[in-house]
Amino acid sequence: MVAEIGLRARKKQQTRQAIFDSARRLFAGRRFEDVTVAEIARAANVSEVTVFNYFPTKEDLFYGGMQFFEEDLLEAVRTRPRGESAIKAFRRRLLEGTDALGSKERIAAITKAGETVSASPSLVAREREIVERYTQRLAELLAADAKSDPGDVEPMAAAAAMMGAHRAMVDYVRRRVRAGRKGPALAEDARAQIRRAFARLERGLGDYAVRPNPPASPRAGKS
Repeated sequence: MVAEIGLRARKKQQTRQAIFDSARRLFAGRRFEDVTVAEIARAANVSEVTVFNYFPTKEDLFYGGMQFFEEDLLEAVRTRPRGESAIKAFRRRLLEGTDALGSKERIAAITKAGETVSASPSLVAREREIVERYTQRLAELLAADAKSDPGDVEPMAAAAAMMGAHRAMVDYVRRRVRAGRKGPALAEDARAQIRRAFARLERGLGDYAVRPNPPASPRAGKS
């Protein structure tokens, strides 16, 4: 039974990835508004209904990669080692993400995405909505570890600071790419910016939402 569940999960992930890859190829060659969901479905060899089951809107198809990375950030916070703060885990995943900036393919994707987003108000609005949604989800994780109410201002403020630094980094990289920066130099520049920004944030958040160690065993210390 467990094997069957695992197989279904893998098939779903493969279908989701196939749809996203097909959409990305189509968006890369044409204006966002000119690509239809029907075309994406045909390219991925699935129905339009299946596309919408995985991506509720066409904008979600465009931002699939972004949402995959935001999920990775949440997962890094959720599964961080005992005794580690949320901000340290968040920063570590951001630093890992800079490795891809050294590739020509990634630079080309950033350039194209920047051009597409700037020409589409619907994409600008959707990106804002995605950031707000993941900020809220991060706040809920922080609140759980800090044992506070999810509606409190403190976890939301901490999440907003972390996500704000992340999105500022995204904007910074887009600007640097437009200015002609690329390759290993861009990746190292991005890492330096992340380290500086998060060093500043850690002065206030370094001891916030530290994942607690498991309680000691009742038999601990007994001979």
